Amino acid sequence: MSELSDRILAAVDANFEAQIELTQALIALPSKRDAEHEAQRFMADALAARGYAVEEVATDAKAISDHPGFSPISVDASTAPSIVATHHPRIEAGRSLILNGHIDVVPEGPHEMWTRHPFDPWRDGDWLYGRGSGDMKAGLIACVAALDALRSIGLQPAARIHVQSVVEEECTGNGALACMVAGYTAEAAIIPEPEDECLVRANCGVLWFEVAIAGKPVHVREAGIGANAIDAAARVTASLRKIEARWNAEAPAHPHFEHLDHPINFNVGRIEGGDWASTVAAWCRMQCRIAIYPGDDPAVRAAEIEGHLRQDLADDPYLSSNPPTVTWNGFFARGYVLEEGTEAEQTLVRAHQAAARAPLQTLTTPGYLDGRVFVIYGGMPCLVYGPLSEAIHGFDERVSLSSVRRITGAIALFIAEWCGLEAIDVDEA
Repeated sequence: MSELSDRILAAVDANFEAQIELTQALIALPSKRDAEHEAQRFMADALAARGYAVEEVATDAKAISDHPGFSPISVDASTAPSIVATHHPRIEAGRSLILNGHIDVVPEGPHEMWTRHPFDPWRDGDWLYGRGSGDMKAGLIACVAALDALRSIGLQPAARIHVQSVVEEECTGNGALACMVAGYTAEAAIIPEPEDECLVRANCGVLWFEVAIAGKPVHVREAGIGANAIDAAARVTASLRKIEARWNAEAPAHPHFEHLDHPINFNVGRIEGGDWASTVAAWCRMQCRIAIYPGDDPAVRAAEIEGHLRQDLADDPYLSSNPPTVTWNGFFARGYVLEEGTEAEQTLVRAHQAAARAPLQTLTTPGYLDGRVFVIYGGMPCLVYGPLSEAIHGFDERVSLSSVRRITGAIALFIAEWCGLEAIDVDEA
């Protein structure tokens, strides 16, 4: 494929400015949870304009709630559909493929902490800035651009391909799951998440939960006879830090995690409580997240958290008789390990070497990835492999454009080998 590889990579290069413009247009569409509708219409229109059959997949709790990969849906769940665009070849000759990326982004935080408006994407040297630039709109558009590059030289995949733009990746993983339940499967999948041009070998699972604490409100002049729920929340947090430490101590027993100092991260991402500065707080709610290891059953780990709080707070003067309430309200997701040496991985090894002029490295990540849907429940190799990014979920999120170019080239080369190619007329391209 040497000569063909050179043609494909040259096509990626020739189309790259148009690819950046498409990526910027998508970044400019805010797509936080339940606000992805406009961005999904953009994706649907862009994919339909390329001749793909486009369908919407709702994240329907009735359809997926009995699935073992389901995560609890809260009132904040997205009502936007996932988008699936399908390419069918003239003659089915190669192996099928899913190109998956998520459209949802996390909240941007105070705008004054950004150099520029987070949804006004800007370039500075090799970096493209904006909320969602790295996580993961550049990767999502790279999937489209890889197919565009092939079409520009009169070629298309000789196999079925589904391009998926999914919702709910940042909170439940139910968008990708709904697509699978709807029947969209393939012989391999690629998710170009921002993983520094490495292939993810192993990935933590994640639990989301709310801890609700009831206090005893009194006027602050009598604070000593009341019970401040916000103060109590600090003690609950300290208790949860103990289970975080205990689970981190288990790392040596888990392959691919034994070299990490802190694979299990607990986080209080949001806290609210109280009603009045001069009233001892009557309530407090904390939104929490913690990781679990591959192989861990989310239900077992969830029960362990609840049992730990009951036992650890048994001596607390107030919480012992007024225990916090735990509600599981998002990710209830297993971690996964990608089997080594699959044909899909070897194909990516060759594609990456040709595009990046460097060997493909692997890594373990303690964050959530939709790859678990494909690996655990779809029984397919899922190659999570994407560009170098910085400050994802932070201020001035950015993605390396040179890295995006290499990733796009590698995806295009992977498609060429994995799916095979067939010629199309210039007018079709």
